[in-house]
Amino acid sequence: MAESTPEADWVSRFADEVIAEAERRAPGKPIVCASGLSPSGSIHLGNLREVMTPHLVADEVRRRGYECVHLISWDDYDRYRKVPAGVDPSWEQHIGKPLTAVPAPPGSEHPSWAAHFKAAMTESLAELGVEFHGISQTEQYTSGAYREQILLAMRERATIDGVLARYRTKAKDGGKPGAKGQKGQKGQKPVDEAELAAAEGSGAAGEDDGSGGGGGYFPYKPYCTVCGTDFTTVTAYDDESTELRYECRCGHNETVLLSEFNHGKLVWKVDWPMRWAYEGVVFEPSGVDHSSPGSSFVVGGQIVREVFGGQQPIGPMYAFVGISGMAKMSSSKGGVPTPADALEIMEAPLLRWLYARRRPNQSFKIAFDQEIQRTYDEWDALERRIAEGAAQPADLAAHSRSVRTAAGELPSTPRPLPYRTLASVADVTQGAEDQILRILGELDPERPIVSLAETRPRLDRAERWISTQVPAEQRTRVREEPDGELLASLEDEQRESLRLLLEGLDEHWSLDGLTTLVYGVPKIRAGLAPEAKPTPELKVAQRAFFALLYRLLVGRDTGPRLPTLLLAVGADRVRKLLGA
Repeated sequence: MAESTPEADWVSRFADEVIAEAERRAPGKPIVCASGLSPSGSIHLGNLREVMTPHLVADEVRRRGYECVHLISWDDYDRYRKVPAGVDPSWEQHIGKPLTAVPAPPGSEHPSWAAHFKAAMTESLAELGVEFHGISQTEQYTSGAYREQILLAMRERATIDGVLARYRTKAKDGGKPGAKGQKGQKGQKPVDEAELAAAEGSGAAGEDDGSGGGGGYFPYKPYCTVCGTDFTTVTAYDDESTELRYECRCGHNETVLLSEFNHGKLVWKVDWPMRWAYEGVVFEPSGVDHSSPGSSFVVGGQIVREVFGGQQPIGPMYAFVGISGMAKMSSSKGGVPTPADALEIMEAPLLRWLYARRRPNQSFKIAFDQEIQRTYDEWDALERRIAEGAAQPADLAAHSRSVRTAAGELPSTPRPLPYRTLASVADVTQGAEDQILRILGELDPERPIVSLAETRPRLDRAERWISTQVPAEQRTRVREEPDGELLASLEDEQRESLRLLLEGLDEHWSLDGLTTLVYGVPKIRAGLAPEAKPTPELKVAQRAFFALLYRLLVGRDTGPRLPTLLLAVGADRVRKLLGA
């Protein structure tokens, strides 16, 4: 097999651990990494970390020549817990049913609530280059795939109850294990309610653990065969015959043979460790809600050993993913940014890079506001350092994991012009392709853009960002006519600065040339050479000159970068608006 890569990045280190652990547990067998997603609503960018963390590790394992499968368990047999904002309140009648038994949101083409939200995520994962094997928990449970595991858990219910009781006792003593708001693991900052909601990954972290029934503890929850909900209570169970009796809130009472009954599931804190053993999972991360003391991951580690004879996966906790310029994510609220939303405004390699460059326990933000331009600047700077052979090993590794997988390269933009330039051009032209091509063709006269295809898909992402994320009042509208009143009020110093700019337009008509010109005019007026380094006084003069140009061109004090704006407006119109 291939040796460990030399890059000291987190993915390589986890891959080392996973390969060693897999060889110890089951030498020669495919290595299993896993994720869990609940399609109870929009699967957002916080949930994406549940997938990207094992994806990157599994992909590194594959690159080294090992057979590795990345399982995604769709927790579509979870109960429908609440009606999200913006959905018809009549959906409340479906609370307590499996997500696959709930109708899709109004207007959806999909057959169920679960299918609707799974479809959007599946499409995004394909664009991101994530290869996985999906498992529907509805199919697993209703087919009887877990029958032996369910019967085993019921036989060992006293053992399970004993494990859970240790943490219930601690909670009563004031420790509140797993309580929202406390530290998840050493070094993890305290998290709040919104953070926990955003970090939620597999299953329902707040689901009850099976206690509270009148007939004792049972780790199994039936779905009622009459009303279809899980508002049920197991009242009796016989290990020999597997007769299980339950009663439902709807009034239905029933006795079934659990050895034949396929309409229920293990409670979450038992279900998860059962799957670790069943699937032989070696690596699976978890969010802060599943990693705090007494929560699913911690308790599951004991249950998988003591009940199912398996082993807990290597399981790093992953931290919060925020959104720059938007409120914290919570899948219970409407308007939650999803991977599909992000992929509308940024290319797949960039989105992959945001997850690859940070260790799982490091929080980070994804920019939907003006910060996206800076993010793209960082990405482009990294690519330049790589081309020059000056990138650090960890940065080189993160980039490699972003632009390609073990299966091959992801699509890229042939001529990746600066995102901020493309956004400015799309803004000023309002998306007119002939004008966009004219402006982009003038950016670099020595190597002109001759087709917009050279700048795609980045151009499309920048256009989409301008049209969906920039408020109308911040959009750029070039003046139709000169501002006669402002031109008439100019002082001699301002008129002279405009004269120097207009005289230099033809000679400097390129992006680099106009950059030199607009920054150079205040230097010349100050008696400095065009290449002089700026002083504090010069910076003040430059800002004043720039503000004047913006007011004359777009009627406000700020706007897109001036060199781009000048190219976009065109030389003749610039002369007209500046009073030539």
